[in-house]
Parts: sequence; structure tokens; C-alpha cells
Amino acid sequence: MGNTITSVRMEAAPQMPKDHVHMAATGASPPPECPMHQKGGAAPPQRPKEQLVTTATAPASECPVQHGNNDVNPLNMMPPANQQPAPDQPFPLSTDRQTSSIPKVSEDGSQQFWQYPSQQMFWNAMLRKGWRWKNEDISQKDMGDIIFIHNANNEQAWKEVLKWEALHAKECGNPRLKSFGGKAADYSPRARIRSWLGYELPFDRHDWIVDRCGKDVRYVIDYYDGGVVDKDYKFAILDVRPALDSVDNVWDRMRVAYMRWKFAALDSLSGSRTEATSGKVDQ
Repeated sequence: MGNTITSVRMEAAPQMPKDHVHMAATGASPPPECPMHQKGGAAPPQRPKEQLVTTATAPASECPVQHGNNDVNPLNMMPPANQQPAPDQPFPLSTDRQTSSIPKVSEDGSQQFWQYPSQQMFWNAMLRKGWRWKNEDISQKDMGDIIFIHNANNEQAWKEVLKWEALHAKECGNPRLKSFGGKAADYSPRARIRSWLGYELPFDRHDWIVDRCGKDVRYVIDYYDGGVVDKDYKFAILDVRPALDSVDNVWDRMRVAYMRWKFAALDSLSGSRTEATSGKVDQ
């Protein structure tokens, strides 16, 4: 939980949906925003389209990337959704968007869910950051794979958040994602310490603000390169944990660290006893 590093997967459904993106599926080198850094890897097999949207009445939301525009949405740091094809776009892209399993804070308290960007929105976001398709060998299928991976990252991140929120199930049984933002160039202290020890730096970072029934709780999510994308679009390795900016968050991380140590010690003792018993039987 949180301190663990977990691979990603995502699904979604219309009413209560079921269960960021890496260009590894394309072999391209996009800018360091939603189109995450290239690390290599083969494109996964084709799969039916699935795409994260709030309800029809809710404002649209994309990946969290700040562009410095005056009209950015403060909840996700994105400008208004752009579903129009770019002037020199080599092929048409889908404008369909997938409703996520991540509940959104709504003004009227109704149940709404965040929405993922369409392929067209993603393409336009990459262009805004300086990426140019003419420099890359990218196809329509690649864009579909990118969306699958992107959505899977976010869905798994929310599952990890819910594991932490389970510590507060009695006080709040319905945590919701209030806002989020990307901080790709702002490495977390833990990521820096890991890099000093010889580990790879994350290729992206997000900060998510979760509404715990009226209380804002900040989570830090580091995204690490997980290697080749598999058939289920699992790619990134996530490190999700509450930020060390409140007493409650510090206490939660201490509790989880203790539980992890405790169960690791019990597993070790159990293994030692099994080996000892096996040795006696062999004699």
C-alpha cells in the first residue's frame, strides 16, 4: 500500500464504472506531460476502444498539465477541451472519451466521474507541448494504445489511493478526487533519495487532492518505467502515498510502514519454521 510500487491496469463502465500515458507503445518521444517520456517497448495488441469523462452535464477534463493559459481549469490545470483536428494531422482520430471509475467532487453533490481525454485531445495536447508527428513514426493504432495505457495508469493510481483511504473508512466511505496536476520536473523527496541510491528517477509525477468527506488530502504519485507494455496495457510502476504535509498523513505512513514490517517479519519467521520442520523430516 502506498509504499509499494505497483503496475497499472484500468477499466470503466457507464454508471458505476469498473476498473498517465507512456509513449512506449508507439516508439515515439513525446514531451514530458500527459504524453509521457519514451523508454522503448513494443506496441501491445489491438483491443476494443475504451476511453475518462465526467457526466454529460459536468465540465470536460483532460490529463493534468499546466499550460499557463488564463482559461485553464484549476481542477485539472488544463485549457478547454480541443476536439478539433490539427491543420496538418495525417489521419483522423477518435473523439470518444471514457468515463472512469474515479468519482469527482460535484457542486450539487451528485455522483459524477472524471473523464479521460480522447485520442484527438491527446494529440492536440502533445502538439501544444512542442511535439511534431513528422518527427515520429506514429499511426492511428498507436494513438489508441496510448489512450489505453494512459487510462490504465490513472485507474491503478486511484486503486492505490483507495487502499490508503481504507484506513479512514469509518470517517468517510466515499472519498472523491477533487483536483490533480502534473509535476514531471519536480521530483519528490523520496524519488530523489532513491536516485542517490542508484535507482532510476520517475518519468512523471502527479499530485492528487482527494476530498475525504470535506477534508482535502494530498497524494503524491511517482510514475516509473515498467519496461515493455504487456497485452493488458500494463506499463508504469506506481509509487502512491499521502504527502507528508499533515499530522494525519505522517501517522498513516507510519502505520503502514509498521504493518509492512510486521507482516514481512511474520512471513520470514513462518518460512524459517517450515525449513526447520522440513530438515527434521529429511533426517
